Amino acid sequence: MPKVSKKQHDIDAVVIGGVGFNPDDYDFRTIKVNTPYGTVKVKTGNVAHRSRILELALIQRHANNDTSSGAEHLPPHKLNYRANVWAVRSLGANRVIATNSVGTMGSHPPGSFLVADDFIDLTRSRVNTFYDDRTVHVDMTKPYCPEISDSLLSSLENNQMEPFKGVYVCTEGPRFETAAEIRMLGTFGDVVGMTGLPEVVLARELGLCYASLCIITNQACGLAGNKLTADEVVEMLEMKKETLRAILLDAIISLPAHSNCGCKDAIKGATI
Repeated sequence: MPKVSKKQHDIDAVVIGGVGFNPDDYDFRTIKVNTPYGTVKVKTGNVAHRSRILELALIQRHANNDTSSGAEHLPPHKLNYRANVWAVRSLGANRVIATNSVGTMGSHPPGSFLVADDFIDLTRSRVNTFYDDRTVHVDMTKPYCPEISDSLLSSLENNQMEPFKGVYVCTEGPRFETAAEIRMLGTFGDVVGMTGLPEVVLARELGLCYASLCIITNQACGLAGNKLTADEVVEMLEMKKETLRAILLDAIISLPAHSNCGCKDAIKGATI
C-alpha cells in the first residue's frame, strides 16, 4: 500500500455524496487531490451552523474526474472508490459521513432515513482493498463508526425523523434488482443500494471513522407493484435535500473534538 501523505487541512468531516448530492449547492472552493489511484476533485469550505463554524469537505462519488473519458456521471460499478477514500486521508481528515440512496425491503416510508449498522457485500467486479502487496484481514465486527452513527441517530430524532438503523445490502448494479432477488435479500437485509461497498471497507483499512446515512427513496423493486425508475429516485432526493443537510450538520457539530472509538486501530493485528 502506498504511503499516506501528511495532514494538509483542518477538516471537521468529509461528506461523500451520491446521486442527488450536489457540492455546487455550497459556496466552496474546489481543490484537486492527487492520489496513487487518480485525481479527486474536492469541495472545501466553511459552514455556519448553530453558532459553530464547520470546516467541511465534499466529494461527489459519481463525478468523473478524468475529463478525457466522456460521461460526467459514472455508474456505481465504475467508481474510483480507492481514489475517493484515499483523498479523505490525504486531506488529513479522519471522519467521513457517506450518503447513500437506497430502496427499502421493509416498511420504512420513502423519504425516511436509515443509519447502516452492518452490511452484506454482493458486488463482484470492484477492487475492494488497498493491500495488494500483503495479506491484511481487517476486522469488520463493527464496520461503521459507532460514534458517528450514534450522532446521526440522535440528529434524526432532533429533526423529528424516525431513527431507523439496519443492514445495508450492496449489489453490483447498474441495473436494479429483480423482484425475486429482493425477496431473497429481504430475508437478511433492510435496505438495498449500489454504492456502499467497497467504500466502507476501504475506509476501515485506513483507520477512518466512517458512517453511512441512507436516504430511502423508494420501495425496492417488485414490492410496490410498478416499474421503478431513476427519475423517482432523483425526485425524492431533491425533496429531502434540506432535511439531509440539517441532519448531517447537526450530527457533525455533536461529535466530540477527538474520536473515542476504536476505528483507527482496525488493522492492528490484521497483517499476516
